[in-house]
Parts: sequence; structure tokens; C-alpha cells
Amino acid sequence: MSAESPAADYSGRENQRLSETRSIDYIPLRERHGHPFSQFTLWFGGNLQITAIVTGALAVVLGGDVVWSLVGLLVGQIIGAAIMSLHAIQGPRLGLPQMITSRMQFGVFGAVIPLLLVCIMYVGFSASGTVLAGQALAKLINVSNATGMILFSAIIVVIAVLGYRVIHKLGKVASVIGVLAFAYLFITLLSTHDLSAVWQNQHFTIANFLLAVSLSSSWQIAFCPYVSDYSRYLPANVSAKKLFSSVFFGTVLGTQASMTLGVIVAAIAGKAFSGNEVGYIVGLGSSATMAMVIYFAICFGKITFTTLNAYGSFMSLTTIVSGFRQQTSLSRGGRVMFVVLMVTIACIIALISEPAFLKSFTHFLLFLLAFFVPWSAISLTDFCLITKGRVDIPALSQPDGRYGRWNWAGIVVYFLGVMVQLPFIDNPLHHGSLTWIFAGNDVSWIIGWFVTALLWLAARRLDRRGALAESIYPVE
Repeated sequence: MSAESPAADYSGRENQRLSETRSIDYIPLRERHGHPFSQFTLWFGGNLQITAIVTGALAVVLGGDVVWSLVGLLVGQIIGAAIMSLHAIQGPRLGLPQMITSRMQFGVFGAVIPLLLVCIMYVGFSASGTVLAGQALAKLINVSNATGMILFSAIIVVIAVLGYRVIHKLGKVASVIGVLAFAYLFITLLSTHDLSAVWQNQHFTIANFLLAVSLSSSWQIAFCPYVSDYSRYLPANVSAKKLFSSVFFGTVLGTQASMTLGVIVAAIAGKAFSGNEVGYIVGLGSSATMAMVIYFAICFGKITFTTLNAYGSFMSLTTIVSGFRQQTSLSRGGRVMFVVLMVTIACIIALISEPAFLKSFTHFLLFLLAFFVPWSAISLTDFCLITKGRVDIPALSQPDGRYGRWNWAGIVVYFLGVMVQLPFIDNPLHHGSLTWIFAGNDVSWIIGWFVTALLWLAARRLDRRGALAESIYPVE
């Protein structure tokens, strides 16, 4: 039995608890439960929300047409969701949260490098969600936007502290509410607007098409650092095909529905959409009552998505701290403290950045790819082709164990994966010197993923440590 895990946590009663007691520690087989379909409802419901609508709208706001923006967004969904869904399989196979497994490739201390970047990502997404949900909640209960954001953040703290089971239950409810709200909005659009001119306005350019692909693929890849956090309680022998399909179709269908609505609304609204995203969407309601219903749907949809980020930030921060303290779990008081800390930071950023939300969020989302593509390539290549899912779990908390303190091979390959993308990035935050080769189009994430995967395969061939014959588990 792990020294930091009390015996009571290993009882069968854990599966019945509403409040989660585990954190980054291994989930024993006796506590595994659930069905892959729970992953479908989580990712489907979680993506039927306002931030995905706004992200899809960017494809038009930034110059694209409706038809080719939708095609590009779908292509990006498929590519990004395929990578994300492969990460989901790691959860039940390893019984661990996503980012702690990075210690296998980076070392117990070295894993802090991608973890810090992941924490920044979580805070950024949480802040963007807090801006939009706070605006909706403010209208719903007639308070200021700032008050709405603070109240929304308080709700997120409570749910993130409760943890895994509550988050999945919210995903199911969000799926139902999201389907009803989106059906109403689509019907309203089709019945009150003539969309023929929108569909006929086709002006394909490779730049705008690749922008749409990058928007949706980066959206999906941004889930990779925490997707297995929500699949790790599934039985270890769950069908990889069923799990992959549940995550893939859930996230693709949910996100594409949201982004399609965003594309159509942005095309109809024109300049009236930017800066008034929530207000314009709600304005589609035919009455004051329906407007309030849509505000509620926006708030509820953001609760699921923002909770995912808050929970993920707590898991990542716990992984950072536990690596240096050689812990395998976290006390309940520590859990509350970490969740409150990360949500508070996100709320403060939201309060400060609200006026420039759309522009700053666009740059942030696209630039994230440069840092998470190489991590994803290393993680999946190692899991699928090298270790085959075999891990020494106790060694993940032992700086002097199998995985060491710093795995310089993993760290160097990671930074090379970032560096190889820089010349091909076209972003207001960074303009690469070689983007002219692709007519100014950003294809850095494609180059980065495959180059990093090949570099990691080559690096592991030089590693004298043999692969484990089978996984090593903590003593219960």
C-alpha cells in the first residue's frame, strides 16, 4: 500500500462517494468503474458551449467564408480529436492522470517543464470561459459583469473540489441542455434569416482554410494534457476501440456543432458580433423569457468546460509539488487550496482582460500548439511504440528510481520539437522566418508533431535501459 494513501481510500465505498478522495495516485482495479459512453457525454456536452462558438466564429471574423470555414474546421476536428482520443486510452491502461506519466519521458523533476506550460494553458482557458460565462450570469441575475465572473468562479471551485464523479454527472446534464439550446438556436437562425447569400459567398483561399484547420485542431489538442484524467477510473481492460470512438465522436460532434453555429452567426452578424459575442447569441431568442433560457444554457455549458480546466490545473499543480516532495497523493485541505488558487488566478485575469478577450484569446489558442504538439508526440510515441503501456508506477514518485530526476533526452527532444516549429509559425505573438515557403500559412504544428515523434524514436534507440516486461504497481 502506498504510504500516503489511507486504507479507507481503497475500499469499495470509494465508487459510491460523490466527493473524490484521490488525486494523482494510481486507481486500483477494485475502484475502476464506468462505461466508455460516459466519455461521449462528457466531451459532447462539454463542447456545446459559448467559447467553442466564438472560436468557430473566428474563422469568418478573420476573413474566411462559411462553406470552406466549415470544411476546414471539420478537417481540424478530425486530426486533433484523433490525437486526443489516443491520449484518452492512456487513462484506463495506466490508471493515472495524464501529466504525471510525463515523468516517464522527462524525469520526476523534468516533468515540471511541460507541467508549468499546461498550468498556463488551464488558467488561460479558464479565464476565457469566465469572461463569457460571467457576462451571461450577470445578465441572468442582473448584476455587473465583474460580479458575474466572481460568482461563476465560486461555482467552479465547489465542483472542481468534488471531482471526477460530479464532473461526469454534469457532462450528462450539459449534453441534454446543450442539445435543446442548440436545436432552438439553429431553428431560429433557419427560420428568421435568409442564409442563401451566406452559402453562395464562397471565396476559397489556402490561408483562410488552414486557419480554420488550425483553430479546430488546436482546440482539440489543447485537451490532450488532461483527457485521460477523466478516463482513468474506467476498467483497465476497457475496449480501446470503444473508448477511442466515444471520445472522438463526442468531442468532434459537440465542437463542430458549436463552431458551425459560430460560423453562421458571425457571417450574418458581420462586425456586430465581435465584442458582443454573448449578447448577439442571446439576441437570437424571440422573447425575454427565451433570452433568459439561453443565458442559463450558456452558463451551464461553461460550468462543465471551465470545471475541466480547474480540475486539470489542480492535478497539474499537485503533480509539480508532489514530484519535489515525493508524495503520491494530496490531502483534502491541499486539494481545496490548489483549486482555489488556480481558479482565483483565472478570475483575476478574466477581470483584467475582458475588453480585449476575442483578440487575445485567438492569439493564445493558436500559439499553444507550439508547446503541446511536441509533448503529445513524445507521450503517444512512447506509449504506443516503445513502452506499450508498461510503467513502473512507484518509480514515478522516486527521483532516484527508474525514471530519474531529469531525463535530458526527453527534455532536449521536447525543446527541439518546439524550436523546429518556430520558423513556420505565423501568429501575432511570433512571425516565423520560413512561413513564406507555405505562402504565409501556419503548418508548424504538423511539422512539429512528426519531427518530434521521429526524434524521440531515435533518442530511445540510444537508451540502454530496456523496456519493462510488465507494469509494476504499488502494493495495496
